Amino acid sequence: MALLAAVSLVATGCGSGGPADESGPVTLTVSVWNLQGTPEFKALFDAFERANPDVTVEPVDILADDYAEKVTTMLAGGDETDVITMKNVTDYARYAGRGQLADLTDTARGEGGAALAGLDAFAVDGKFFALPYRHDFWVLYYNKALFDRAGVPYPEDLTWDQYTELARKLTRGDGAGKVHGTYHHTWRSVVHAIAAAQTGGDQITGDFEFFADQYRTALDVQESGAALDFGTAISQQASYRTVFETGTAAMMPMGTWYVAGVLKAKAEGATDVEWGLAPLPQRPGASGVTTFGSPTAFAVNENARHTATAREFVEFAAGEEGAEAITGVGVVPALQSPEITRRYAALEGMPTDPLSAKALVPDEIALEMPVSEHTSDVDAILKEEHQLIMVRDKSVEDGIRSMRDRVHDVVD
Repeated sequence: MALLAAVSLVATGCGSGGPADESGPVTLTVSVWNLQGTPEFKALFDAFERANPDVTVEPVDILADDYAEKVTTMLAGGDETDVITMKNVTDYARYAGRGQLADLTDTARGEGGAALAGLDAFAVDGKFFALPYRHDFWVLYYNKALFDRAGVPYPEDLTWDQYTELARKLTRGDGAGKVHGTYHHTWRSVVHAIAAAQTGGDQITGDFEFFADQYRTALDVQESGAALDFGTAISQQASYRTVFETGTAAMMPMGTWYVAGVLKAKAEGATDVEWGLAPLPQRPGASGVTTFGSPTAFAVNENARHTATAREFVEFAAGEEGAEAITGVGVVPALQSPEITRRYAALEGMPTDPLSAKALVPDEIALEMPVSEHTSDVDAILKEEHQLIMVRDKSVEDGIRSMRDRVHDVVD
């Protein structure tokens, strides 16, 4: 049944074969995930259609959790969707390495590419097969009302030990009405990418002892009851948006992409959360604020039916007009300038306090996951071992040892 579904998906995505005429009206197809909950897609599509009246953008909406698998199947089967959104650099490395994306090196090396944050993450043997339009990094979201109710100061200049203690203080109640001091989503980056960024560790080498301290933090808040249990979050398919917007967690490390989501929810009356931003907690003795992030990009499918229009869209999204469109809905664009930063901070509904402003200008943003020929395989191994550690099927020491042994088998 799974094979038939995959074949059906590919067959549906394929058109009549070969390039289409682009001299008249064009329907440009773009793969996306969670279209209704990801406002920058609509903002970009509307802006591009206004600038190009003969073009209609048709989203190919895929469930967020299924996105990587579905796109992998589509590209392997010769699907002709014109533009493929690169949700992360891990999947991008795989698609670029297989020759499934069109070469955009000339644009990336041009004048516009120099101003794109995160562009270097898409370099593969000196060539570029995608252009970033968005560049997110991680901050600490917090619920001001829950802090005020507990009578504790807002989370400024925290170490991870102070963060753990604060999470315990903010935890209230039990059962269905329990408010946790913090929420850690189930992605391994909550441990691995933070640890790599703040220690200088390399997630590809196979030597992962630098994960240990961050695991102790994650397990401490979980086992003290200050954070939702990892296994429960997995089994309940917990939504970080729901957790934060319903006030069931006082803090939450999460990417800046969620700013757009919470602004939209507030504007629509779907939540009344009083929120602010703070920098991620740091290791003891750290100078400045170090966080991690990842660019999101658009690529042109090597089998696209509308190659020229697809290139125009990718360049538009990465340029000034695209940056203006997504800044307007609370998304940090890859194109960086002081004016864009000011416009972003001045959005209606954005917290304007000094702590939130500080969170938006970290001193260093490390790449969430290095790009290499081994990235995809290593990522899969680390995900598996991370889950085993977090549900206590393995100790931190045994899990890290298993990561090292398994990854060395791949990269050596």
